[in-house]
Amino acid sequence: MDLKSQVYTGTDCTEAQLHPLGPGLAAVFTQRAPDSTEVNEDSCAIIPYSEDTGVLVVADGAGGLPDGAQASQITVQTIRATLRAASKKNLELRTAILDAIEKANREVQKLGLGAATTLAIAEIQGKRLRTYHVGDSQIMVIGHTGKIKLKTMSHSPVGYGVEAGFIEEQDAIMHEELHLVSNLIGFDAMHIEIGTAIDLSPKDTVIIASDGLFDNLRSEEIADSCRSSQLLAVNRKLVDACHARMTSAEDGEPSKPDDLTIITYRRSSVDSATNSDAASSAAD
Repeated sequence: MDLKSQVYTGTDCTEAQLHPLGPGLAAVFTQRAPDSTEVNEDSCAIIPYSEDTGVLVVADGAGGLPDGAQASQITVQTIRATLRAASKKNLELRTAILDAIEKANREVQKLGLGAATTLAIAEIQGKRLRTYHVGDSQIMVIGHTGKIKLKTMSHSPVGYGVEAGFIEEQDAIMHEELHLVSNLIGFDAMHIEIGTAIDLSPKDTVIIASDGLFDNLRSEEIADSCRSSQLLAVNRKLVDACHARMTSAEDGEPSKPDDLTIITYRRSSVDSATNSDAASSAAD
């Protein structure tokens, strides 16, 4: 069965777009930083693997290094191509994902430019979720009451400090070294962090996003936005809140203008939108 992927590279959305994936729906928004004249260095994709499995992908090109946009594009396109080939061979999805990440790392290194990108992948297998990530693009799972069920760790000095208890999470978002990342696709020492598989409840919201989200909104603010029953409304709330922070700095609040990519996913149709509605709104 030839299931169509949706890939966004160098894209500026005006509204989030819905796509079916397995037993659920994904809402995708990606846009360059406010007032930026540069290309959006984030790339993302919705990649089906079978009728009830697939992956959600976000890659954020490293802005402090050359050709971040090219690095993120190559990474997402390599993952799509590798998974497509693996699905025809009926390879296990986890194996295919790991092979795809390793291949993407080699392809970015072949550029010979010192380019690099973060990468976050959510593997969907029916009601099961597993995470894979490299860098500081992160993945969260939020329950319908706003409870944070999962949040991946940022591969950065600040992220490791929070994990070790040296830095309070509420202080991390204002830390002067928040921009530093210690693990990227394109690095010789790149390593993949694989999460434990968890079950998703019908109204759980999965969020995969670049640091344009996590450097502007605190975890509890992100979680509070997921109380809405509408998936598109969740995505819109997060985007609007990020843009407000990026464009209007207030004392004591984070404000980091940056490219922004947010994918939100729910495994059951709690939205009024149907899979056919999502398909008709999909961007090629």
